[in-house]
Amino acid sequence: MSEFDFDLFVIGAGSGGVRAARLAANLGLKVGVAEEDRPGGTCVLRGCVPKKFMVFASEVPEQIDAARGFGWDVSLGKFDWHHFKAKQDAELTRLSGIYGSNLARAGAEVIAAHAAFKDEHTLVLTSQGSTREVTAKTILVATGGWPFLPQHCPGVLEHALTSNDMFKLEKLPSRMVIVGGGYIAVEFAGVMKGLGVDVTLMYRGEKILRGFDTEVRDHLNAEMKLRGIHIMTGVDPVKLHKEGDIVTLHLNDGTTFDTDAVLYASGRKPKTEGLGLDAIGITPDMHGAIPVDQYSRTSHPHIYAIGDVTNRLNLTPVAIREAVAFVETAFKNNPTAYDYENVPTAVFSQPQIGTVGLSEDEATAKGIKVDIYSTKFRMMKAAFNGFESRIFMKLVVDAASDVVLGAHIVGGDAGEVIQLAGIAVKARLTKAQWDATCAVHPTAAEEIVTIKDKRP
Repeated sequence: MSEFDFDLFVIGAGSGGVRAARLAANLGLKVGVAEEDRPGGTCVLRGCVPKKFMVFASEVPEQIDAARGFGWDVSLGKFDWHHFKAKQDAELTRLSGIYGSNLARAGAEVIAAHAAFKDEHTLVLTSQGSTREVTAKTILVATGGWPFLPQHCPGVLEHALTSNDMFKLEKLPSRMVIVGGGYIAVEFAGVMKGLGVDVTLMYRGEKILRGFDTEVRDHLNAEMKLRGIHIMTGVDPVKLHKEGDIVTLHLNDGTTFDTDAVLYASGRKPKTEGLGLDAIGITPDMHGAIPVDQYSRTSHPHIYAIGDVTNRLNLTPVAIREAVAFVETAFKNNPTAYDYENVPTAVFSQPQIGTVGLSEDEATAKGIKVDIYSTKFRMMKAAFNGFESRIFMKLVVDAASDVVLGAHIVGGDAGEVIQLAGIAVKARLTKAQWDATCAVHPTAAEEIVTIKDKRP
């Protein structure tokens, strides 16, 4: 009989934690999982999935406009937020149930409780005021991240929403200010505008989407404005106050701005509070993340951490791959480190962004001489209907080897296209090999293998 209650105990039942627990349980190990909310984590309950449903709903007005252009006698009608919210909540409950049942089917014990370290092998589980202690030979922390509000700005804690709150709104506001310039900010700006809200995006930087290719940032900025989203850069709220139903933002330039609701999408941080890390001598880094090595191992050989709580590459598919690597390392005697190079990703802004590999700025910073191929055009549907929206595509190519180092797309279905482009970039195919690939016509995606315009 083992001296421990569990061979593996996982803290957090998000995408990464669930994958690790299932794989370990399938090996015949005794696995426990603590989750203080419902199984599913940020992606299923407060992120990717409900956000994508909202994106779908918000794209309908543009689709109706296109339908009219194609000769359909249709009207937009009125959006019913309560109907949508009820269906979305039901779907999230269904998906969460699948996560829980999959864990149970694999043989893992799911415990609805908050877990905190008592010592290196002991966890205290708290649920509805009662506590229980369990021991585990190996422990995995997969608690994810959490949105934060800047406490230095008076009134923010009282009057601002976080991304978590957006899925629980009782009603849609007439006007909304979104503070931030990252992917969450631009995604919700498109969603709210599509659902009929007057949206103003405020960002303290010079350009939205810091870290993305400069031309991608500029193109999305122009496209968002084309859709009627107001974008204010170089401004930052210094105070919020509310009178009646009106929230007033006092800005750093001395002006004020009135609105009905304020969303702060200014960042997320690893969810480490309350884990009792001090009890085991683990100190989060300056960003609040749990330090780990390339194998997701902490300073204790039997304690690991994966996903957003480590603040490496905060994407759901990455957390899942880290979970697989963890199981290989911890239980199969096959030390495996996940490769973070050339990971494709999408931003579900309107229009979408799909990107993989190096931006032009990153390549230049690395001292790589690059050739830049780019194109900008209207999709057939847009041209037919007289829409001004344009797709932007860009390839960053190593001038010496002809290897495509990065691919960047802004436009409809960019998230779908970049998945396959990601294979080519990951495989380090050359521009000549891209060019040798036959186009699928007529599609927008064909342009990515027919780009001939090289910047002088």
